[in-house]
Amino acid sequence: MNQRFDSHLADIAAEPIAPIETPALRGGAMVRPPAMAVHPGHLKAAAKRRLPSAVFDFLEGGSNDEVTLKRNLADFEALRLNQRVFDHVASRNLRTTLFGQRASMPVALAPIGMGGVFHPRAEIHAARAAASFGVPYCLSTLSSCSIEEVAAEVGAPFMFQLYMFKDRAINAALLQRADQAHCPALVLNVDTAVQGRRNRDLDNGLTIPLRLRPQHIVRILQKPRWLLNWLLKKPTLGNLAPYSPDGSDLATVSAWAEPRFKGAVTAADLEWIRHTWPRKLVVKGILDAEDAKLAAKLGADAIVISNHGGRQLDGASSTASMLPGIREAVGDDVELILDSGVRSGFDVLKALGLGAHGCLIGRAFVYGLAAGGQRGVAAALELIAQELDEAMTLTGTADATPCRVVSCCVEL
Repeated sequence: MNQRFDSHLADIAAEPIAPIETPALRGGAMVRPPAMAVHPGHLKAAAKRRLPSAVFDFLEGGSNDEVTLKRNLADFEALRLNQRVFDHVASRNLRTTLFGQRASMPVALAPIGMGGVFHPRAEIHAARAAASFGVPYCLSTLSSCSIEEVAAEVGAPFMFQLYMFKDRAINAALLQRADQAHCPALVLNVDTAVQGRRNRDLDNGLTIPLRLRPQHIVRILQKPRWLLNWLLKKPTLGNLAPYSPDGSDLATVSAWAEPRFKGAVTAADLEWIRHTWPRKLVVKGILDAEDAKLAAKLGADAIVISNHGGRQLDGASSTASMLPGIREAVGDDVELILDSGVRSGFDVLKALGLGAHGCLIGRAFVYGLAAGGQRGVAAALELIAQELDEAMTLTGTADATPCRVVSCCVEL
């Protein structure tokens, strides 16, 4: 160093250097990731290796040309987090309340149909991982394991999602079973008046009835571990099998159920559900401000802003782009949960910044489920929590509860 700088530094008193305490190092690479996956991409890659290509496409794909699916992801990517360098917080609170339940972070596991195609006893594995991590779990009407099986195997309450049938007696029976299982909330699905055409599934022969061609069968035979589990476990639709008179296997029950779904849900249907169901009522599949106001007026305790993960109306708006307008329309008293396109903890913080109370995740946890059952779902949740904590740290966000999240991101 030259003499001018040496003489200047010599006049400056040395300050004591505080020792670095290892436990205080938090965030990013300093947090140990789950042993199963260093980052979420590993879970997705593991799922792709394990599943037959047709089943992975069933998980990964959207409707038609997948415009909405891509838009969900692109609009989240376009949102910019507001980095703060002089406003770091020493500790972050990820805990919140969702659907009236305490949650270790503002995330819940979305209802997934036909989970048994991804992993044997899928719903039990997912529900156990959610209970252990402390986040809500929602069981689908189209689950492989029944309400009763999950209740018997999981020592924690779970929500139940209802697809309505034309026969109100079946609807009433499903509600009664959910009530007897002490489900704390009912999630009414309203965005499946018709099922979106899913080109990947059509190409792969995944129709009702199945139309598998020789090339499809060859690809299935290339995944012997998955095939063995399928043959040994023979998944079905556990909640609907009791009503199907012709059999209990997946293909037969699916064929029985398909023409019996009600499709469009009317205001009168919602009023009947509100009158019948004694606990919290959540309406899932809202993408319009006027629909959100009507759902709240008819008694919904919470609304899930969703386009079904891009698997219904292709060309619809992304949920991230519609959230601010819906929040403005319904005010601060209605619990809003965002679904569709959420893949990371960074997405979760963006959703909170736009006005959501929390997020439902689907594909993000099913990658882990397909890769390793309960252990894989736990890894997915741990990675999302680590990403959320990192994002909160670098945006100066101390608390994940809705009223405490500052403007951590800018508009699309």
